[in-house]
Amino acid sequence: MKKLYLLVLITGLINFSFADIAAIKKVEETRVGEVNASTEIRIKAALRRVRPDITIEKIVKSPLNGLVEAHLLGGQVLYFSTDARYLVSGEIYRLGANELVNLTEERRIMTRKKIMAELDESEMWVFAPAEGQIKATVTVFTDIDCVFCRKLHNEIPELNRLGIAVRYMAFPRAGLESESYNKIVSAWCAADPKLALTRAKGGQEIPALNCDNPVAEQYALGSALGVNATPALLFEDGSLVPGYLPARDLASKLGLL
Repeated sequence: MKKLYLLVLITGLINFSFADIAAIKKVEETRVGEVNASTEIRIKAALRRVRPDITIEKIVKSPLNGLVEAHLLGGQVLYFSTDARYLVSGEIYRLGANELVNLTEERRIMTRKKIMAELDESEMWVFAPAEGQIKATVTVFTDIDCVFCRKLHNEIPELNRLGIAVRYMAFPRAGLESESYNKIVSAWCAADPKLALTRAKGGQEIPALNCDNPVAEQYALGSALGVNATPALLFEDGSLVPGYLPARDLASKLGLL
């Protein structure tokens, strides 16, 4: 039976839509596959002319005939016509028997999962249960002054009791010239970074310090991954959940309750 796909979008360099999804051709294969070299060169050159600030990491086949996927840093996906005349920015959904399946988000999840697995925990604030008691790990992009980040941090003891390790990465929402940035750098540079972070999140003053730190890189990574608010929770399967969840709700979402 033919699979129909719904293309939802309409932002980017060129607005583009399908008036009738029945016109979309049958797709026999939805796996990621390589595109030919000439198509890749043509698309990269076309994008470079109008948006030299956007870097394409790889280009692969898409679920739709006539479009290919361009993967950017952090898992963001753009779609191009193979002749490089049209760019589509948005979500592609598959119409299943009883649900819509977001194929674009599935691609992003795969990329985020790979990125998370390759991160170095020595460049994070890690609050974890005792060795051998970790049941799940959540990576959290956090801000010192964010109210709900502070609320989540207050639940670290309960999260650890439930077997959840929390790995913090810095995401000062006000940017790299902000006081929030200075605070989280100071926490990183303290003799005891975890204690300093806890005190700062509790509203206490900590000494202003500076040193080599991963804050700017983590902020850039968060932006590339689609983080635009804090806290932002990244699960081990690559899914991204924006906002605060109480400890037991988070444990339930992770399948621990």
